[in-house]
Amino acid sequence: MTLNLRRPILIGGIGLSAALWLLETLQHSGSEMGETALIGLAAAGAGYWWWKQQSPKLELALPQPLANREAAEKAIATSEAAINLLASEAQNSANPANLTAKLDRLRAELDRQDLRITVTGGKAVGKTALIQVLNSNWASQHPQKLSFPETAPLFANTNTDAKIGGDLVLFVTAGDITDSEFKTLSQLASAGQRVLLVWNKLDQYLPEQQSQVLHSLQQKMQGILGTEDIIAIAASPNSIKVRQHQADGTVQERIENQVSQLDALTERLTKILTEERQQLVWASAVREAASIKLEAKTFLNAVRRDRAIPIIEQYQYIAAAAVFANPVPALDLLATTAISTQLVIDLGAIYQQKFSLDQAKTVAATLASQMFKLGLVELSTQTITGLLKSNAVTYVAGGAVQGISAAYFTRIAGLSLIEYFSTQELENAATGILNIHQLTKTLQAVFTQNQQVSFLQAFINQVASRLSPQMSQSEAVNSAN
Repeated sequence: MTLNLRRPILIGGIGLSAALWLLETLQHSGSEMGETALIGLAAAGAGYWWWKQQSPKLELALPQPLANREAAEKAIATSEAAINLLASEAQNSANPANLTAKLDRLRAELDRQDLRITVTGGKAVGKTALIQVLNSNWASQHPQKLSFPETAPLFANTNTDAKIGGDLVLFVTAGDITDSEFKTLSQLASAGQRVLLVWNKLDQYLPEQQSQVLHSLQQKMQGILGTEDIIAIAASPNSIKVRQHQADGTVQERIENQVSQLDALTERLTKILTEERQQLVWASAVREAASIKLEAKTFLNAVRRDRAIPIIEQYQYIAAAAVFANPVPALDLLATTAISTQLVIDLGAIYQQKFSLDQAKTVAATLASQMFKLGLVELSTQTITGLLKSNAVTYVAGGAVQGISAAYFTRIAGLSLIEYFSTQELENAATGILNIHQLTKTLQAVFTQNQQVSFLQAFINQVASRLSPQMSQSEAVNSAN
């Protein structure tokens, strides 16, 4: 804590010189929290909810133009930069080397000739039968080496679904698609995955039903898949019983196996592989490079969080002590303003989001303002007060509520910042500009996660133990008076 108290912003702020601007901001925010403002916020929220209800579930464009080699190489270079950043901040970790090995393998595969066509779909839709027929009747005649990995049945487990990848995906359904199938298809398409929707078991429908189902599929996938990529097949048609009347009046019955109806699919596959083979490989490289980058970013965020949490804890205790020691509300605000400003600067440095002093002040003011506007300050203070009343020793000290509240708000602000920073693209750091809407959503989410009574009770005890020497002095002064 000694190190933090040497910060010039803290000394100046706690000494009443750093933050009159925030007092004005908070006073302005407080005036807006009257009945009219609350009604307005409620009306705006209701209007937003209605608008979301009326909006389409998804707004997706048709698949983006096919990837080229330049896009693949750029994606690999971006991932490599993320790995290098991780290596510089986590020097004793094996993760950078492992990710580099993955990236090297990906770079070596940019010119591969073989293709992976993943077959996926729900349970009992005919995935295995389709793979068998493709291998025996089509793949062996194709000049390129093809493999057909099959995923585990989708939607069989509500918690986890199979990972879907590959140069091309055949999404197999046994009829009109369900909401879960539509969602998965939409996610694949929006991620840039090349997909064919294959309606299998065509033979189980009457002719007029076949046209109805196909039309329904085309309508549902409009704007997500082209009609030429929605194909009806019968990979393993049901056998049929044939009755033949003989001249002598007898009837002979026999079972006839039906021939697979795959012509529409194999023609489409042949056309795609002829015209798009190399682009499919490059598009896979783009997606895999993005996955490696995300893995590197996840590791990096964990490293940075481990460095950031102790800083947040130090500042929350500084805020508690400063507010507890200064019963005048204006001084409390000035002290916590300086602390919040320095917190923004220090956390920004960890996440390579460099803020000037003025920018840090603006961020701190924004966080404080949003806490007031969202009603977090009033709600938390009431909760903390109620919990403190159950502990007569700590509640005797009049500044305990303010001190612990200051520590809690400092913690919420700090956690919100690191969650916000963690979502930012690594290459867009050091802008000093925040997305207020996104920051507000993050603030709400962090507050909800840290509002449980069990957490608050433990937090109160923890902060109170740090303030206990000052509380004891305060109680002694009160007794003497």
